[in-house]
Amino acid sequence: MQNNSTASPRVFTVGHSNHTVEHFLSLLKAHGIQVVVDTRSQPYSKYATQFDHEALKPVLQDAGIRYLYLGRELGGRPEGDEFYDDEGHVLYDRVAATCVFQEGLTRLERGIREYHVAMLCAEENPAACHRRLLVGRVLLDRGIQVQHIRGDGRIQSEEEVAAEADPDRDQLSLFQKAEAEPWKSIPSVLRKKRPNNSSAY
Repeated sequence: MQNNSTASPRVFTVGHSNHTVEHFLSLLKAHGIQVVVDTRSQPYSKYATQFDHEALKPVLQDAGIRYLYLGRELGGRPEGDEFYDDEGHVLYDRVAATCVFQEGLTRLERGIREYHVAMLCAEENPAACHRRLLVGRVLLDRGIQVQHIRGDGRIQSEEEVAAEADPDRDQLSLFQKAEAEPWKSIPSVLRKKRPNNSSAY
């Protein structure tokens, strides 16, 4: 199954939350996902260790779903103090301008045009997640549809998520208000060191 080349290319996003592996796989299979692109800067979970990279990758492979880690390129917690303001918010404009991010995005975009891809992060709700606010925003600018797989199996369009996140936004442009404000993470992001027992990438 490939993305329909006659239609606008499309990418899904999904958050693993505290789902069981079985439920997570059912979400992916219900929407024909062929490749999971992990966009977590640190591909492990303190409370849902079934989604640690080392545990998740073989489970996906056994289910016939490819796994690609692009957290170094597209993650929401980049290395380097220059990417953070004084309050710990990630400055997305600086991240998006880096060669590393652009290389990761190009690789992701190639995959999107060939496969049904889901960008993975931790949060079930994509509203304040970098997979939507950073990566999804740039993909939208490149003409790629962004749709979000919710934990109950629903698909939400970017327009629907944006409307829920900001009911008073100007309907003329999804990011019109955001463009007038600093483009950065909504919550303060405290960078965390990876656990010692995790393999390096």
